[in-house]
Amino acid sequence: MPPPETAHVETATPTRLPVFDKNTCAEDMEKMMENAQAASNFLKAISHEGRLMILCHLASGEKSVTELEELLSSRQAAVSQQLSRLRLEGLVTPRREGKAIYYSLTDDRPKQIMEVVYDLFCRQD
Repeated sequence: MPPPETAHVETATPTRLPVFDKNTCAEDMEKMMENAQAASNFLKAISHEGRLMILCHLASGEKSVTELEELLSSRQAAVSQQLSRLRLEGLVTPRREGKAIYYSLTDDRPKQIMEVVYDLFCRQD
């Protein structure tokens, strides 16, 4: 007689996403739209491979524009243009020391995203 089959029970991964339905108040929906706009701007800012590489390098600590040029094998004008966009979105902060300008991440959001991107696209099992 074959062994009895065991029921396969799927466990749902708990989600941190809120549930919105027809009972969600207008104030909550307005806040959700504001958050969606901020998230969209953030994702657009990191969607360029040059900016993504800059954030990747800055995730390990502050770098000068010259260091970034060398790390990216890119011209100063191109690096400065991408840094300008990241600065506009509030993702990086400049600091001047003499003639050199150093950049660092403004907060942990870019680093957190870089860790996820690394796990999804770069980590080798």
